[in-house]
Amino acid sequence: MSKISVLPSDDNTNGWSAVLPARTPHPTLDGDIRADWIVVGAGYAGLAAARRLAVNRPNDKVVLIEAQEAGEGASGRNSGFAIDLPHNTGNSLEELARSEAHMRLARTAISHLEDMVKTHTIACDWEQRGKYHAAVSERGVDDILRPFAEELEAINEPYRWVDTDALRSEIATPHFKAAVYTPGNILMNPAALTRGLADNMPSNVSIYEHSPVTEVDFHNGVRLTTPGGSAYAPQMVIAVNGFAEKFGFFKSRLLVFAAHASLTRQLTAQEQKAMGSVENWGLTPANAFAGITMRYTKDHRILIRQDIYYKPDFRETDAKRARVRQQHQRLFNQRFPMLDEVTMEHTWTGFLCLSRNDAPGFGRVAGNVHSAICQNAVGVTKGTISGMLAADLATGQDNPLIADIEALGTPELLPPRPFLDIGVRAKFAWELWRARAEA
Repeated sequence: MSKISVLPSDDNTNGWSAVLPARTPHPTLDGDIRADWIVVGAGYAGLAAARRLAVNRPNDKVVLIEAQEAGEGASGRNSGFAIDLPHNTGNSLEELARSEAHMRLARTAISHLEDMVKTHTIACDWEQRGKYHAAVSERGVDDILRPFAEELEAINEPYRWVDTDALRSEIATPHFKAAVYTPGNILMNPAALTRGLADNMPSNVSIYEHSPVTEVDFHNGVRLTTPGGSAYAPQMVIAVNGFAEKFGFFKSRLLVFAAHASLTRQLTAQEQKAMGSVENWGLTPANAFAGITMRYTKDHRILIRQDIYYKPDFRETDAKRARVRQQHQRLFNQRFPMLDEVTMEHTWTGFLCLSRNDAPGFGRVAGNVHSAICQNAVGVTKGTISGMLAADLATGQDNPLIADIEALGTPELLPPRPFLDIGVRAKFAWELWRARAEA
């Protein structure tokens, strides 16, 4: 039996949730319950795993336990991109094969999510708008965008090269030198999507929110203790990303980073006109750590995501978020000088789980435990497909995509702390300095 002392504790400022109607959460776990399966974590991976288990085993009882509320953890705090393509791979046959595997996995996830959105009429602004992968500097164009375009040609994927003038017309800012536009990406409100998935589960799935796991026992099945009760099942799927270490899995193999985003107030009709009445769009940076992810949403807000750094304690302060908001306001003003009266309305923190070799934490990790964690900052698609495939693996379903995800490897072992902390921070500082022109 192991106690879990570090629990999720996200701030309550998630802008994606703040713009949605109030939601009544599922009940808190109260008393002792038994089921056939337990899934821990109601993010994309956990929701997909619970649904797939319920479909694969329609006569089994599935319990999904969430420490907070669906849509309030990392899955509801990302930038709202369902990305179908790997960004920067390479031109070797092996790397191109990995790209094709990534695309099969991502597009299966997108197809599943789109089916859920349509079937359950989930109001999350789901729309295939593609995305711009953009560079600020000439070096970013030469080192990232041109090789990316060559890779897309090598695998016969459609794209469009967009220069500065075209970008000014299409996204209302001349800040970028160029971009590669690809059409397959989906944009959405991630909190609304996560809520909708949680609130439309099969009848043999029971969800318990505000039920953090404080103790775990893997003897003779799985027993999880929460502040209000306990849950027992013969088997479990764990979908808690960086918190998997607290359950005893993938120790010294996961890196936790904090990321910050801000969302403006809604633009007025006059401000929309000043932008040229452009449609909603999404943009990812050539360098994910130094650059800035941006979106123009369907309800006429602009999102800025920037300021990512190593944060293994899963905690951040309001004072830090206040400083980040000022920084995001400055970056926004530089990119949209015609909107000089538009202010940031919401600023929030989310936590990413990465591995050193960009591999997922997928598969059987104990005799009765399967894992779907570590999405490496592509949570909507990678989380969804890993949860689906973990459920298939656990129930003995023959799915060829399991080979694709297993071929991506497993997270590599990391150096011990404090050497890890020193090394990660030093490497990250170097990466930010090296790519400073993309900020």
